[in-house]
Amino acid sequence: MTTRSFEPIEISQEILDRFKALPVATIWNHVVKDAGVALPFMENIRLWTPGKRLAARARTLRYLPPRPDLVAQTPRGENAPEYAAMARCGPGDVLVADMTGNPLSCIFGDVKAIQLKMNNADGIVTDGAIRDLDIMEQENYDLIIYAKARTPYASQPWSHPAQENVDIQCGGVLVRPGDVLVGDGDGVVVVPSWFAEECVAMVEEHEEVEAYIKRKIQAEGVRPGKYYPPTPEMYAEYRAQNG
Repeated sequence: MTTRSFEPIEISQEILDRFKALPVATIWNHVVKDAGVALPFMENIRLWTPGKRLAARARTLRYLPPRPDLVAQTPRGENAPEYAAMARCGPGDVLVADMTGNPLSCIFGDVKAIQLKMNNADGIVTDGAIRDLDIMEQENYDLIIYAKARTPYASQPWSHPAQENVDIQCGGVLVRPGDVLVGDGDGVVVVPSWFAEECVAMVEEHEEVEAYIKRKIQAEGVRPGKYYPPTPEMYAEYRAQNG
């Protein structure tokens, strides 16, 4: 069994760019099978900015149910947790917000999100809701946005921004600061930072093997089950054919 270090790693833009060319479904398969992560796919989180691919480092923000003592103890104004979390976001980063899965509670709208635009961050992922999306598109925020729902509501009375740069859940998945979030039309998968470089290489070869299999199926006019799913023997054949 492979022994890995679970120390977080800062993932380079080169690795992120390679992830952008790969499907979430295949990434999910390898995170489950090879990294031993049982639940890496965010449930019921959908893409609201079609045509954009996400592969970015997670910068985390946790919302909690509001209570007077929590509200009193949380910094406000420009030092509030949501602004501190967005300040960590730049190119190659995505703000990931734990809204406890509440589709009524909105992370924020266009005025607060302008901080992400100014920082050239990649986007927002939340298991809550998003609002003012039309304005953000009209004013070219150029953010990739995944959320559970759209709403006109604010976060109150359901949620209060409480902590940033901490471990969170989003869509039922553990997200630790620096993890890689990859998203396409299927949704978002979380790749632990310590597995990201290994994962991208595995998935790249997996996709190449599947392309090889599809060519064989069509050339021979056979049923896909003859060669699919890929076996170790098919990997060996592919490698022999491609050096």
